[in-house]
Amino acid sequence: MNRRAYLLGALWLLSLLGACGFHLQGVSRLPAAFATTVVLTDDRYSEFSQALVRGLEQSGSRVLHTDQAGVPVIDVLEDKTEQRVLSISASNLPTEYEVFYSVRYRVRLDGKELLSPQVLRLSKDYSFNENAVLAKDEEQQLIRRGLAQELATVVVRRLAALTP
Repeated sequence: MNRRAYLLGALWLLSLLGACGFHLQGVSRLPAAFATTVVLTDDRYSEFSQALVRGLEQSGSRVLHTDQAGVPVIDVLEDKTEQRVLSISASNLPTEYEVFYSVRYRVRLDGKELLSPQVLRLSKDYSFNENAVLAKDEEQQLIRRGLAQELATVVVRRLAALTP
């Protein structure tokens, strides 16, 4: 009886969510104009550039790295990451850092700007322990990758909303 009540409750919740228009977040589908997209950047191997290419490909776009007529171009004008000390201990050692990731990009098609230069910036802080330097270095790299992935997701969503 308990299992049956659980199943009925789950079905009732699912029907409520479906009725209100809720749907799970998935991959953004790009407009047909973005079936092929050019990504121009100074560093094709940065975390952001790689995440952007993956996101575009998952959204159904074929990615090129050379400018072609009739193909939308994403110009990554700036792609940088930094960190700064947020707090220090009594012995003057850093105990907390903040990692920043910022990108500036624009979207154009045949010389016309579809999206003027946009700046996106995310940051996250993490604690630092001098006794676990290798682990904290790995944590910093994971944070950078995560921020780059979030930024790339925002760019792909903005592209999905464009009507070229």
